[in-house]
Amino acid sequence: MATKYAVGKWAFGFCDICGQRYSLARLRKLTIKTKQVNIKACPECWNPDHPQLQLGLYPVNDSWALREPRPDTSYQSAGLNVNGNQTDGSRIYQWGFNPVGGARANDIGLTPNYLVATTDVGTVTITVS
Repeated sequence: MATKYAVGKWAFGFCDICGQRYSLARLRKLTIKTKQVNIKACPECWNPDHPQLQLGLYPVNDSWALREPRPDTSYQSAGLNVNGNQTDGSRIYQWGFNPVGGARANDIGLTPNYLVATTDVGTVTITVS
């Protein structure tokens, strides 16, 4: 049975991307989003199909939201204390390091820190029996 096309072992073609002349056998078809397109590229211009171009082709279930969530009722919101000053809510955590309880001069007022370090110095007695 006769073939539909000539063999073309001496044929040349042009890269559809850069326009350079190459052997037709060296030109490869591009694949975009898992589909072969009618674009032939030289070895320098050819790139494999990138997985990032396939976003949306496959369903992804990455659930973070909860169905019918309940509000947290343990939180006590901030209000005014007996002196009329604004107080913090019930979720303010105190933290401190080197020195414990201290804050830099430019942080005073922005990050209240009421931690106080207390230490005791004692003696240790070792007996050998």
